[in-house]
Formats: sequence, C-alpha cells, structure tokens
Amino acid sequence: MKVICPRESLLSATQLVGSAIGTREIKPILRNMKAIAQPDRFMLMATDLEVGIRHELRGLRVEAPGEAILPAARMQSILREATDVDLTVEVDDSKILVHGAVNEYEMAGENPEEFPDIAEFDDEKYYEVPVGALRTMVSRTVFAAAKESGKFAMTGVLWEVEGKHLRLVATDSKRLSLTIGPVTGHGAGDTKGLSHLVPSKAMTLLDRHLQTLPEDFSVKVALRANEALFQTDTTTIYSRLVEGRYPPYREIIPKKATIKIPLAVGPFMTAVRQAAIMTDDETKRVSFKFSDNLLVLQAQGPTAGRSKVPLSVDYSGDTIEVFFDPQYVLEMLRVLEETAPLELDLVDPTRPALFKSGSDYLYLVMPLS
Repeated sequence: MKVICPRESLLSATQLVGSAIGTREIKPILRNMKAIAQPDRFMLMATDLEVGIRHELRGLRVEAPGEAILPAARMQSILREATDVDLTVEVDDSKILVHGAVNEYEMAGENPEEFPDIAEFDDEKYYEVPVGALRTMVSRTVFAAAKESGKFAMTGVLWEVEGKHLRLVATDSKRLSLTIGPVTGHGAGDTKGLSHLVPSKAMTLLDRHLQTLPEDFSVKVALRANEALFQTDTTTIYSRLVEGRYPPYREIIPKKATIKIPLAVGPFMTAVRQAAIMTDDETKRVSFKFSDNLLVLQAQGPTAGRSKVPLSVDYSGDTIEVFFDPQYVLEMLRVLEETAPLELDLVDPTRPALFKSGSDYLYLVMPLS
C-alpha cells in the first residue's frame, strides 16, 4: 500500500476515527486503525466492538492499493509533530514507513486480516435528519445521560420517531433532557414504545463528526433491533444499543405549572456561574430566590465562603426559594444560544423544575432539599 496525502487532513481523520478506540482492556489489535486503500478511495476504520467507524478521506493520491494496520496513538503523534505539508504512507508485509521531504518514521506492521469487520450501512428502510438539527439535538441531550455503568439503560440516549418528529431523551435520574427535531422516514415507521438506546460514546462520536459538516447536509439513521447506524457522505458510525428498558419519562414531566418565569439565557448563566464560585464538594447547591422583579442567587460553603448575586427578572408574585446543583443548571445553559428563549416552570420548591426553550426543548431538574 502506498498513499500520499495532506498531513492536516490525515491528522483530522485519525483523530476522529481514533476516538472510537476503547479505553478499557481489549484485544491488542483494536488499539489500532485499519486502513484500506483502493484506486478510488482511502478508508480508515476503528472499533472497540461496541462502537465503530468507517471514514473515507478525500483529496489524496493512492499509488498502490492495499490494506494495513496503523498504530493509532503513534500515528497521531507523528502527524501532529511532523512539519511536512504532505506525507507518504507506505506499507509492506513487515513495516510501515511514514515520510515526507523532511521527516521519516518506521514502525512494525501487523496483519490486517486480524482486524474485525465493521458493519456497513445497507438498510433500505431508514430515517433522514438534517445535520444542523441533529447537531443541536445531540448536544442538548448527551450531557444528561448517566455516567455510572450501574444505571444501565440510562447510560444511553433514547431515540424515538413519531411521524415527522424525532425525539431524543437523556436522564441520569436527577435531571432529564428532551429535544424534538425534524425527521423524514424512508420506508421506516414510528418507534414509540421501542427502546433504541444509543450509548453516550456513540453519541459523542456522532457529535464530533457532525461538527465538521455543513448544516444543510443530512444524516441517514438506521435503528435496528440491537444496533444503530449513522451514515453521511464520507462516514458510517456503528453502535450496539444499550440493553434494558428506559424509564417512563413521560410520566414524570409536569403537565401544569403554577409559576412561570421568563429568563434571559446569557445574564442568567453569568449569575449562576458567579454564585457557584462559593460552592464546595460538601455543599453543591445554590439558592434561587425569586421575589418581585428580582432573583437573588446565594451559595455558602463551610470553608469556601459566601456569595450573593442579584439579577433582574420578569416575575411578580409570592417569594419562592428553590435550591439547585449549579452544575446541572449550567450544563443546560451551555447548550443554548444566549438569545434563545427560556422559561422556568415551577409547581412548588420541592417538585421537579422544568426549564423550557421554545417548543422543541425541555430540561427537567430535581431541586435539592
């Protein structure tokens, strides 16, 4: 195999593909990427057997087709540190040679036939979602999925299709994030009631790829019984689904609120960040006290000190005080534009609070006692 390619393009590709490689102990061969060079295309692949990716590079020259195993971490280091504009990657049965006009690196090769195959997108029934919409939806949900493996189903993001609407839901039992966007079905029907739970790692990999694409592109999505595939013009991402039944999230979303408070995202986020300075590991909470046209945020830690931050708000009514973990509030605010509409709906200080942005996003968070 012999390929000549721009160093920056190959670096970006190896960074994307390399993010599919697992951090836990896996087969040694899976610490690498597989490269497939054909006369008309060059493909990089990586997998941890749960999540996998096929990524095609454009704008390079294949002088000799073939397959090779490339050590992921070392290749990325070479591509970051090399000073050549273009690099040549040559592989034979025993070694890998990466060189340019200035730099040259030689590494031992491995047998590409030992690398497991990664599923290709060949579904005739699938969904299609605009890149811009899906990028927003993924960023608004993946952060709220559970990090602890013991929470099983909650470590994934739920995908539901109803008619022309795609719903993504994520929860860790202390907060819940739900977003709705457009979808077009191509022979695929509704999925309501089915648990298509895509793991956070696959969602993060998908998000990373979406960041590089124009908003008017589209993503093909195939939701199978035990796996999901996502395809764009250059890339296919594969993921096994998380097992288990998802919590009945619709039942915990408040249907009516006695208090509705409009908020400005930018100033509100600044105030929360300022108040949170004086929280510590023992007291991760901030008081949100609403009175006539005023919100006062206060935090106090045994060793950190005390903070008090006032913010003008459009509220008139009885004084109400509710306590939140500021990190949960800030993570929601960071995925919204500063000018986005935002409303806080409350039933009482002990019931789940609902933040809503437009008709397509809601964020439920449990208050602290």
